[in-house]
Amino acid sequence: MKRFVIIFVIGFAALPAVSAQDSLDYYLEAAAKNNPAVMAAFHAYEAALQKIPQAGAYEDPRLELGFFPAPMELVDGRQIAQFQLMQMFPWFGAKKAARTEARHMAGMAYEQFREARDNLFPEICGQWYVLNRLQQRFKNNRENIALLKQLESLALRKYSSGGDASGGGATPSGKAPDVMPADAGSAGSAMSMGGALSTSGSQPSTLNVQPSGGMAGSMPSSSSSGGLSEILRIQLEMAELESDSASILSEMIAEKARFNALLNRPAESEITVPDTFMLIPFRLAIDGAMQLAAEQNPMPGMLREEALAYRAKEEMSRKMGYPMIGIGLQYMLIGRKNGMAEMGGAPDAGMNGRDMVMPMLSVSIPVYRSSYRAARKEAQFQQQAALAKYNEALNNLEAELYRFRYEMDDAERKVLLYRKQAGLARTACDLLVQEFISDKSDLSSILQVQQQLSDFRLKESEAIAGYNTAVAAVRKIISSKNVEP
Repeated sequence: MKRFVIIFVIGFAALPAVSAQDSLDYYLEAAAKNNPAVMAAFHAYEAALQKIPQAGAYEDPRLELGFFPAPMELVDGRQIAQFQLMQMFPWFGAKKAARTEARHMAGMAYEQFREARDNLFPEICGQWYVLNRLQQRFKNNRENIALLKQLESLALRKYSSGGDASGGGATPSGKAPDVMPADAGSAGSAMSMGGALSTSGSQPSTLNVQPSGGMAGSMPSSSSSGGLSEILRIQLEMAELESDSASILSEMIAEKARFNALLNRPAESEITVPDTFMLIPFRLAIDGAMQLAAEQNPMPGMLREEALAYRAKEEMSRKMGYPMIGIGLQYMLIGRKNGMAEMGGAPDAGMNGRDMVMPMLSVSIPVYRSSYRAARKEAQFQQQAALAKYNEALNNLEAELYRFRYEMDDAERKVLLYRKQAGLARTACDLLVQEFISDKSDLSSILQVQQQLSDFRLKESEAIAGYNTAVAAVRKIISSKNVEP
Protein backbone atom coordinates (compact mmCIF):
# COMPACT_ATOMS: atom_id res chain seq x y z
CA MET A 1 0.00 0.00 0.00
CA LYS A 2 2.77 2.44 0.90
CA ARG A 3 4.60 1.70 -2.33
CA PHE A 4 1.38 2.24 -4.28
CA VAL A 5 0.72 5.57 -2.60
CA ILE A 6 4.25 6.82 -3.29
CA ILE A 7 3.80 5.95 -6.95
CA PHE A 8 0.45 7.74 -6.92
CA VAL A 9 2.06 10.84 -5.39
CA ILE A 10 4.15 11.38 -8.46
CA GLY A 11 1.44 10.16 -10.81
CA PHE A 12 0.03 13.65 -11.30
CA ALA A 13 3.41 14.78 -12.57
CA ALA A 14 3.95 11.71 -14.73
CA LEU A 15 5.69 12.75 -17.89
CA PRO A 16 4.88 11.59 -21.39
CA ALA A 17 8.61 11.62 -22.15
CA VAL A 18 11.85 12.00 -20.24
CA SER A 19 11.78 14.98 -17.89
CA ALA A 20 14.06 17.83 -18.78
CA GLN A 21 15.72 20.01 -16.21
CA ASP A 22 13.96 23.08 -17.62
CA SER A 23 10.54 21.40 -17.68
CA LEU A 24 7.69 22.33 -15.37
CA ASP A 25 6.96 18.60 -15.09
CA TYR A 26 10.40 18.06 -13.57
CA TYR A 27 9.75 20.58 -10.80
CA LEU A 28 6.23 19.24 -10.14
CA GLU A 29 7.67 15.77 -9.68
CA ALA A 30 10.35 17.11 -7.34
CA ALA A 31 7.72 18.98 -5.32
CA ALA A 32 5.51 15.89 -5.00
CA LYS A 33 8.47 14.00 -3.54
CA ASN A 34 9.95 16.69 -1.30
CA ASN A 35 7.37 19.31 -0.28
CA PRO A 36 7.00 19.26 3.55
CA ALA A 37 3.25 19.98 3.51
CA VAL A 38 2.60 17.06 1.14
CA MET A 39 4.82 14.76 3.18
CA ALA A 40 3.06 15.81 6.40
CA ALA A 41 -0.33 14.98 4.86
CA PHE A 42 1.03 11.64 3.67
CA HIS A 43 2.34 10.74 7.11
CA ALA A 44 -1.04 11.71 8.60
CA TYR A 45 -2.63 9.25 6.18
CA GLU A 46 -0.16 6.55 7.26
CA ALA A 47 -1.09 7.25 10.88
CA ALA A 48 -4.80 6.94 10.05
CA LEU A 49 -4.16 3.53 8.49
CA GLN A 50 -2.84 2.31 11.83
CA LYS A 51 -6.21 2.96 13.45
CA ILE A 52 -7.86 0.19 11.42
CA PRO A 53 -6.25 -2.71 13.34
CA GLN A 54 -6.85 -0.83 16.57
CA ALA A 55 -10.57 -0.56 15.83
CA GLY A 56 -10.77 -4.27 15.00
CA ALA A 57 -8.94 -5.41 18.13
CA TYR A 58 -10.79 -7.00 21.05
CA GLU A 59 -10.44 -5.88 24.61
CA ASP A 60 -7.60 -7.47 26.50
CA PRO A 61 -8.65 -10.47 28.57
CA ARG A 62 -9.02 -9.87 32.27
CA LEU A 63 -7.12 -12.05 34.72
CA GLU A 64 -7.94 -12.00 38.45
CA LEU A 65 -5.71 -13.64 41.03
CA GLY A 66 -6.62 -14.26 44.64
CA PHE A 67 -4.52 -15.88 47.41
CA PHE A 68 -5.59 -16.87 50.91
CA PRO A 69 -2.95 -16.10 53.58
CA ALA A 70 -4.65 -18.75 55.68
CA PRO A 71 -6.15 -21.44 53.46
CA MET A 72 -9.91 -21.49 53.58
CA GLU A 73 -11.31 -24.73 54.95
CA LEU A 74 -13.61 -26.57 52.62
CA VAL A 75 -15.41 -29.88 52.99
CA ASP A 76 -12.96 -31.70 50.79
CA GLY A 77 -9.82 -29.67 51.22
CA ARG A 78 -8.37 -26.23 51.81
CA GLN A 79 -8.59 -23.51 49.18
CA ILE A 80 -5.21 -21.84 48.72
CA ALA A 81 -5.77 -19.55 45.71
CA GLN A 82 -8.23 -18.64 42.99
CA PHE A 83 -7.56 -17.65 39.36
CA GLN A 84 -10.17 -16.17 37.02
CA LEU A 85 -9.71 -15.32 33.32
CA MET A 86 -12.46 -13.49 31.39
CA GLN A 87 -12.65 -12.31 27.76
CA MET A 88 -15.47 -9.97 26.70
CA PHE A 89 -16.85 -9.94 23.14
CA PRO A 90 -19.09 -7.23 21.70
CA TRP A 91 -22.23 -8.10 19.82
CA PHE A 92 -21.82 -9.72 16.44
CA GLY A 93 -20.85 -7.18 13.76
CA ALA A 94 -19.81 -4.40 16.13
CA LYS A 95 -16.09 -4.83 15.44
CA LYS A 96 -16.68 -5.03 11.72
CA ALA A 97 -18.56 -1.73 11.83
CA ALA A 98 -15.72 -0.20 13.86
CA ARG A 99 -13.15 -1.33 11.29
CA THR A 100 -15.31 0.05 8.50
CA GLU A 101 -15.48 3.41 10.23
CA ALA A 102 -11.71 3.48 10.73
CA ARG A 103 -11.18 2.53 7.09
CA HIS A 104 -13.32 5.41 5.86
CA MET A 105 -11.59 7.80 8.27
CA ALA A 106 -8.30 6.68 6.72
CA GLY A 107 -9.88 7.35 3.33
CA MET A 108 -10.62 10.91 4.50
CA ALA A 109 -6.97 11.32 5.47
CA TYR A 110 -5.94 10.02 2.06
CA GLU A 111 -8.17 12.55 0.29
CA GLN A 112 -6.72 15.29 2.50
CA PHE A 113 -3.27 14.17 1.38
CA ARG A 114 -4.41 14.41 -2.26
CA GLU A 115 -5.88 17.84 -1.57
CA ALA A 116 -2.55 19.04 -0.16
CA ARG A 117 -0.73 17.70 -3.21
CA ASP A 118 -3.23 19.17 -5.68
CA ASN A 119 -3.14 22.56 -3.93
CA LEU A 120 0.63 22.58 -4.23
CA PHE A 121 0.73 22.05 -7.99
CA PRO A 122 -1.21 25.21 -9.02
CA GLU A 123 0.94 27.20 -6.60
CA ILE A 124 4.09 25.88 -8.27
CA CYS A 125 2.62 26.57 -11.71
CA GLY A 126 1.72 30.13 -10.72
CA GLN A 127 5.22 30.75 -9.39
CA TRP A 128 6.68 29.22 -12.54
CA TYR A 129 4.70 31.64 -14.71
CA VAL A 130 5.88 34.53 -12.55
CA LEU A 131 9.43 33.54 -13.45
CA ASN A 132 8.44 33.29 -17.10
CA ARG A 133 6.92 36.79 -17.05
CA LEU A 134 10.04 38.21 -15.47
CA GLN A 135 12.18 36.56 -18.09
CA GLN A 136 10.00 38.00 -20.86
CA ARG A 137 10.37 41.46 -19.32
CA PHE A 138 14.12 41.06 -19.21
CA LYS A 139 14.19 39.80 -22.78
CA ASN A 140 12.01 42.69 -23.91
CA ASN A 141 14.31 45.18 -22.19
CA ARG A 142 17.37 43.76 -23.93
CA GLU A 143 15.65 44.00 -27.31
CA ASN A 144 14.64 47.61 -26.59
CA ILE A 145 18.18 48.46 -25.55
CA ALA A 146 19.48 46.93 -28.79
CA LEU A 147 17.04 49.08 -30.78
CA LEU A 148 18.00 52.20 -28.83
CA LYS A 149 21.64 51.55 -29.58
CA GLN A 150 20.78 51.44 -33.26
CA LEU A 151 18.97 54.75 -32.91
CA GLU A 152 21.92 56.17 -30.98
CA SER A 153 24.23 55.14 -33.80
CA LEU A 154 21.93 56.81 -36.35
CA ALA A 155 21.61 59.96 -34.25
CA LEU A 156 25.39 60.16 -33.89
CA ARG A 157 25.77 59.90 -37.66
CA LYS A 158 23.17 62.59 -38.22
CA TYR A 159 24.82 64.86 -35.65
CA SER A 160 28.27 64.28 -37.11
CA SER A 161 27.16 64.80 -40.70
CA GLY A 162 24.97 67.80 -39.98
CA GLY A 163 21.58 66.07 -40.35
CA ASP A 164 22.29 63.32 -42.91
CA ALA A 165 22.65 59.88 -41.40
CA SER A 166 24.21 58.54 -44.60
CA GLY A 167 27.05 61.05 -44.51
CA GLY A 168 25.53 63.25 -47.22
CA GLY A 169 25.22 60.58 -49.90
CA ALA A 170 22.00 58.82 -50.93
CA THR A 171 21.91 55.13 -51.71
CA PRO A 172 21.77 54.19 -55.38
CA SER A 173 18.47 52.39 -54.99
CA GLY A 174 16.84 55.32 -53.28
CA LYS A 175 16.11 53.24 -50.15
CA ALA A 176 16.97 54.28 -46.66
CA PRO A 177 20.37 53.03 -45.53
CA ASP A 178 20.65 50.29 -42.88
CA VAL A 179 22.56 50.18 -39.63
CA MET A 180 24.05 47.19 -37.84
CA PRO A 181 23.07 47.10 -34.14
CA ALA A 182 25.78 48.21 -31.80
CA ASP A 183 25.06 45.36 -29.37
CA ALA A 184 23.22 42.72 -31.36
CA GLY A 185 24.58 39.91 -29.23
CA SER A 186 23.61 41.39 -25.89
CA ALA A 187 20.10 39.98 -26.08
CA GLY A 188 20.96 36.34 -26.51
CA SER A 189 22.71 34.94 -23.46
CA ALA A 190 21.21 31.75 -21.99
CA MET A 191 19.26 32.16 -18.82
CA SER A 192 20.13 30.15 -15.81
CA MET A 193 18.56 30.95 -12.51
CA GLY A 194 21.87 30.34 -10.86
CA GLY A 195 22.96 33.79 -11.95
CA ALA A 196 22.22 34.62 -15.57
CA LEU A 197 19.19 35.01 -17.77
CA SER A 198 18.89 33.64 -21.25
CA THR A 199 16.95 35.77 -23.65
CA SER A 200 17.28 34.08 -26.98
CA GLY A 201 14.43 35.03 -29.22
CA SER A 202 13.36 37.45 -31.86
CA GLN A 203 15.44 40.60 -32.14
CA PRO A 204 14.12 43.90 -33.41
CA SER A 205 14.47 44.51 -37.10
CA THR A 206 18.09 45.37 -37.83
CA LEU A 207 18.93 48.17 -40.19
CA ASN A 208 22.13 47.83 -42.18
CA VAL A 209 23.66 51.24 -42.67
CA GLN A 210 26.83 51.33 -44.71
CA PRO A 211 29.13 53.99 -43.25
CA SER A 212 30.26 56.50 -45.83
CA GLY A 213 33.74 57.83 -46.04
CA GLY A 214 34.84 61.22 -44.79
CA MET A 215 32.47 61.16 -41.80
CA ALA A 216 35.23 61.43 -39.25
CA GLY A 217 36.26 64.84 -40.46
CA SER A 218 32.79 66.29 -40.88
CA MET A 219 31.59 68.94 -38.46
CA PRO A 220 27.98 69.37 -37.26
CA SER A 221 26.07 72.12 -39.02
CA SER A 222 23.54 74.46 -37.51
CA SER A 223 20.70 72.29 -38.83
CA SER A 224 21.79 69.47 -36.51
CA SER A 225 21.50 71.51 -33.33
CA GLY A 226 18.76 69.15 -32.09
CA GLY A 227 20.81 66.00 -32.72
CA LEU A 228 22.66 66.16 -29.42
CA SER A 229 19.42 66.36 -27.44
CA GLU A 230 18.16 63.29 -29.32
CA ILE A 231 21.31 61.39 -28.39
CA LEU A 232 20.86 62.36 -24.75
CA ARG A 233 17.20 61.27 -24.79
CA ILE A 234 18.21 57.89 -26.20
CA GLN A 235 20.87 57.50 -23.52
CA LEU A 236 18.32 58.40 -20.83
CA GLU A 237 15.98 55.70 -22.15
CA MET A 238 18.80 53.15 -22.20
CA ALA A 239 19.82 54.04 -18.64
CA GLU A 240 16.25 53.52 -17.46
CA LEU A 241 16.03 50.17 -19.23
CA GLU A 242 19.36 49.05 -17.77
CA SER A 243 18.14 49.96 -14.29
CA ASP A 244 14.87 48.09 -14.86
CA SER A 245 16.80 45.05 -16.06
CA ALA A 246 18.90 45.06 -12.89
CA SER A 247 15.70 45.32 -10.84
CA ILE A 248 14.24 42.35 -12.71
CA LEU A 249 17.33 40.26 -11.95
CA SER A 250 17.00 41.10 -8.24
CA GLU A 251 13.31 40.19 -8.29
CA MET A 252 14.17 36.94 -10.01
CA ILE A 253 16.42 36.01 -7.09
CA ALA A 254 13.55 36.55 -4.62
CA GLU A 255 11.04 34.64 -6.75
CA LYS A 256 13.58 31.87 -7.26
CA ALA A 257 13.92 31.49 -3.49
CA ARG A 258 10.15 31.20 -3.11
CA PHE A 259 9.99 28.63 -5.90
CA ASN A 260 12.76 26.56 -4.30
CA ALA A 261 10.95 26.73 -0.95
CA LEU A 262 7.98 24.95 -2.52
CA LEU A 263 10.36 22.23 -3.68
CA ASN A 264 12.06 22.09 -0.25
CA ARG A 265 15.43 22.98 -1.78
CA PRO A 266 18.05 25.56 -0.86
CA ALA A 267 17.11 29.07 -1.93
CA GLU A 268 20.16 29.36 -4.18
CA SER A 269 19.41 26.19 -6.15
CA GLU A 270 19.56 26.68 -9.88
CA ILE A 271 16.29 26.98 -11.80
CA THR A 272 16.24 26.86 -15.57
CA VAL A 273 13.32 28.62 -17.24
CA PRO A 274 12.79 27.78 -20.92
CA ASP A 275 12.90 30.66 -23.35
CA THR A 276 9.54 29.87 -24.95
CA PHE A 277 6.35 30.95 -23.21
CA MET A 278 3.26 29.75 -25.02
CA LEU A 279 -0.37 28.96 -24.32
CA ILE A 280 -1.04 25.43 -23.02
CA PRO A 281 -3.34 23.61 -25.47
CA PHE A 282 -6.50 22.99 -23.45
CA ARG A 283 -10.23 22.96 -24.08
CA LEU A 284 -12.68 23.01 -21.18
CA ALA A 285 -16.07 21.28 -21.40
CA ILE A 286 -18.04 22.01 -18.23
CA ASP A 287 -20.14 18.83 -18.24
CA GLY A 288 -17.20 16.51 -18.73
CA ALA A 289 -15.07 18.43 -16.23
CA MET A 290 -17.84 18.27 -13.61
CA GLN A 291 -18.15 14.53 -14.05
CA LEU A 292 -14.40 14.13 -13.56
CA ALA A 293 -14.45 16.50 -10.59
CA ALA A 294 -17.23 14.54 -8.89
CA GLU A 295 -15.29 11.31 -9.38
CA GLN A 296 -11.71 12.45 -8.81
CA ASN A 297 -11.59 15.74 -6.90
CA PRO A 298 -10.33 15.10 -3.36
CA MET A 299 -12.79 17.46 -1.66
CA PRO A 300 -15.98 15.60 -2.71
CA GLY A 301 -14.08 12.35 -2.18
CA MET A 302 -13.23 13.34 1.38
CA LEU A 303 -16.86 14.22 2.12
CA ARG A 304 -18.04 10.92 0.64
CA GLU A 305 -15.65 9.07 2.92
CA GLU A 306 -16.86 11.14 5.87
CA ALA A 307 -20.50 10.25 5.17
CA LEU A 308 -19.63 6.56 4.89
CA ALA A 309 -17.64 6.74 8.11
CA TYR A 310 -20.62 8.17 10.00
CA ARG A 311 -22.89 5.52 8.49
CA ALA A 312 -20.54 2.86 9.86
CA LYS A 313 -20.48 4.67 13.19
CA GLU A 314 -24.26 4.60 13.32
CA GLU A 315 -24.20 0.84 12.76
CA MET A 316 -21.53 0.42 15.41
CA SER A 317 -23.57 2.46 17.92
CA ARG A 318 -26.57 0.25 17.24
CA LYS A 319 -24.50 -2.90 17.78
CA MET A 320 -22.98 -1.54 20.96
CA GLY A 321 -26.51 -1.20 22.35
CA TYR A 322 -26.76 -4.99 22.41
CA PRO A 323 -25.36 -7.12 25.25
CA MET A 324 -21.68 -7.97 25.42
CA ILE A 325 -20.80 -11.60 26.02
CA GLY A 326 -17.95 -12.71 28.22
CA ILE A 327 -16.36 -16.15 28.23
CA GLY A 328 -14.01 -17.10 31.02
CA LEU A 329 -12.50 -19.76 33.19
CA GLN A 330 -12.13 -19.95 36.97
CA TYR A 331 -9.48 -22.16 38.56
CA MET A 332 -9.38 -22.86 42.31
CA LEU A 333 -6.18 -24.24 43.83
CA ILE A 334 -7.18 -26.60 46.67
CA GLY A 335 -4.79 -28.39 49.03
CA ARG A 336 -5.31 -31.74 50.72
CA LYS A 337 -6.99 -31.79 54.08
CA ASN A 338 -5.56 -34.11 56.76
CA GLY A 339 -7.64 -35.97 59.35
CA MET A 340 -10.55 -36.77 57.12
CA ALA A 341 -10.99 -40.19 58.88
CA GLU A 342 -11.40 -38.63 62.34
CA MET A 343 -14.08 -36.38 60.88
CA GLY A 344 -15.99 -39.39 59.56
CA GLY A 345 -14.67 -39.24 56.05
CA ALA A 346 -12.54 -41.64 54.10
CA PRO A 347 -8.83 -40.92 54.39
CA ASP A 348 -8.40 -41.14 50.67
CA ALA A 349 -11.57 -39.46 49.57
CA GLY A 350 -11.51 -38.72 45.83
CA MET A 351 -12.30 -34.99 46.21
CA ASN A 352 -9.78 -34.29 48.95
CA GLY A 353 -7.27 -31.70 47.61
CA ARG A 354 -8.56 -31.82 44.06
CA ASP A 355 -8.34 -28.50 42.18
CA MET A 356 -11.53 -27.13 40.74
CA VAL A 357 -12.04 -25.76 37.22
CA MET A 358 -15.19 -23.82 36.37
CA PRO A 359 -16.12 -22.40 32.92
CA MET A 360 -17.80 -19.02 33.14
CA LEU A 361 -20.17 -17.03 30.96
CA SER A 362 -21.09 -13.38 31.57
CA VAL A 363 -23.47 -11.07 29.76
CA SER A 364 -23.64 -7.30 30.07
CA ILE A 365 -27.10 -5.83 30.25
CA PRO A 366 -27.36 -2.45 28.45
CA VAL A 367 -30.15 -1.04 30.55
CA TYR A 368 -29.49 2.67 30.03
CA ARG A 369 -30.50 3.09 26.40
CA SER A 370 -30.48 6.87 26.15
CA SER A 371 -26.73 7.09 25.51
CA TYR A 372 -26.92 4.56 22.68
CA ARG A 373 -29.88 6.30 21.06
CA ALA A 374 -28.09 9.65 21.29
CA ALA A 375 -24.96 8.17 19.70
CA ARG A 376 -27.01 6.83 16.78
CA LYS A 377 -28.79 10.15 16.24
CA GLU A 378 -25.47 11.98 16.39
CA ALA A 379 -24.05 9.74 13.66
CA GLN A 380 -27.17 10.26 11.53
CA PHE A 381 -26.97 14.04 11.80
CA GLN A 382 -23.24 14.00 11.04
CA GLN A 383 -23.93 11.88 7.97
CA GLN A 384 -26.56 14.34 6.76
CA ALA A 385 -24.16 17.23 7.34
CA ALA A 386 -21.45 15.48 5.30
CA LEU A 387 -23.87 14.90 2.42
CA ALA A 388 -24.94 18.56 2.50
CA LYS A 389 -21.30 19.66 2.41
CA TYR A 390 -20.73 17.25 -0.48
CA ASN A 391 -23.45 18.94 -2.53
CA GLU A 392 -22.08 22.37 -1.59
CA ALA A 393 -18.59 21.31 -2.71
CA LEU A 394 -19.91 20.20 -6.10
CA ASN A 395 -21.76 23.50 -6.54
CA ASN A 396 -18.62 25.46 -5.68
CA LEU A 397 -16.53 23.41 -8.09
CA GLU A 398 -19.02 24.03 -10.88
CA ALA A 399 -19.00 27.77 -10.20
CA GLU A 400 -15.20 27.77 -10.24
CA LEU A 401 -15.15 25.93 -13.54
CA TYR A 402 -17.36 28.58 -15.12
CA ARG A 403 -15.16 31.32 -13.68
CA PHE A 404 -11.97 29.72 -14.97
CA ARG A 405 -13.50 29.16 -18.39
CA TYR A 406 -14.28 32.88 -18.56
CA GLU A 407 -10.73 33.72 -17.49
CA MET A 408 -9.31 31.37 -20.12
CA ASP A 409 -11.52 32.76 -22.89
CA ASP A 410 -10.75 36.33 -21.87
CA ALA A 411 -7.01 35.66 -21.69
CA GLU A 412 -7.04 33.94 -25.07
CA ARG A 413 -8.80 36.93 -26.67
CA LYS A 414 -6.27 39.27 -25.10
CA VAL A 415 -3.35 37.21 -26.38
CA LEU A 416 -4.66 37.40 -29.94
CA LEU A 417 -5.30 41.13 -29.59
CA TYR A 418 -1.87 41.92 -28.14
CA ARG A 419 -0.12 39.83 -30.77
CA LYS A 420 -1.92 41.72 -33.53
CA GLN A 421 -1.17 45.08 -31.90
CA ALA A 422 2.47 44.10 -31.35
CA GLY A 423 2.81 43.17 -35.02
CA LEU A 424 1.36 46.49 -36.12
CA ALA A 425 3.52 48.40 -33.65
CA ARG A 426 6.63 46.55 -34.82
CA THR A 427 5.88 47.45 -38.45
CA ALA A 428 5.22 51.08 -37.49
CA CYS A 429 8.46 51.21 -35.52
CA ASP A 430 10.45 49.90 -38.48
CA LEU A 431 8.86 52.50 -40.78
CA LEU A 432 9.50 55.31 -38.31
CA VAL A 433 13.16 54.30 -38.05
CA GLN A 434 13.45 54.44 -41.83
CA GLU A 435 11.80 57.88 -41.80
CA PHE A 436 14.08 58.96 -38.96
CA ILE A 437 17.06 58.12 -41.13
CA SER A 438 15.75 60.37 -43.88
CA ASP A 439 14.65 63.13 -41.47
CA LYS A 440 10.95 62.53 -42.10
CA SER A 441 10.12 61.69 -38.46
CA ASP A 442 11.43 62.65 -35.08
CA LEU A 443 12.78 60.57 -32.21
CA SER A 444 9.69 61.11 -30.02
CA SER A 445 7.48 59.18 -32.44
CA ILE A 446 9.89 56.23 -32.48
CA LEU A 447 10.14 56.14 -28.69
CA GLN A 448 6.37 56.35 -28.33
CA VAL A 449 5.73 53.44 -30.71
CA GLN A 450 8.59 51.50 -29.13
CA GLN A 451 6.97 51.94 -25.72
CA GLN A 452 3.65 50.74 -27.11
CA LEU A 453 5.34 47.69 -28.61
CA SER A 454 6.98 46.93 -25.26
CA ASP A 455 3.65 47.27 -23.46
CA PHE A 456 1.91 44.94 -25.91
CA ARG A 457 4.60 42.30 -25.44
CA LEU A 458 4.38 42.49 -21.66
CA LYS A 459 0.59 42.37 -21.72
CA GLU A 460 0.74 39.34 -24.00
CA SER A 461 3.04 37.51 -21.58
CA GLU A 462 0.75 38.42 -18.67
CA ALA A 463 -2.29 37.14 -20.60
CA ILE A 464 -0.45 33.89 -21.41
CA ALA A 465 0.47 33.49 -17.76
CA GLY A 466 -3.14 34.12 -16.73
CA TYR A 467 -4.41 31.56 -19.23
CA ASN A 468 -1.90 28.90 -18.15
CA THR A 469 -2.61 29.58 -14.48
CA ALA A 470 -6.34 29.08 -15.11
CA VAL A 471 -5.56 25.81 -16.90
CA ALA A 472 -3.56 24.64 -13.87
CA ALA A 473 -6.49 25.55 -11.60
CA VAL A 474 -8.93 23.59 -13.80
CA ARG A 475 -6.66 20.58 -13.77
CA LYS A 476 -6.50 20.86 -10.00
CA ILE A 477 -10.32 20.80 -9.86
CA ILE A 478 -10.61 17.69 -12.01
CA SER A 479 -7.54 16.29 -10.20
CA SER A 480 -6.01 14.80 -13.31
CA LYS A 481 -3.36 12.24 -12.50
CA ASN A 482 -1.96 11.17 -15.84
CA VAL A 483 -1.93 14.36 -17.92
CA GLU A 484 0.78 16.92 -18.34
CA PRO A 485 0.21 19.85 -15.90
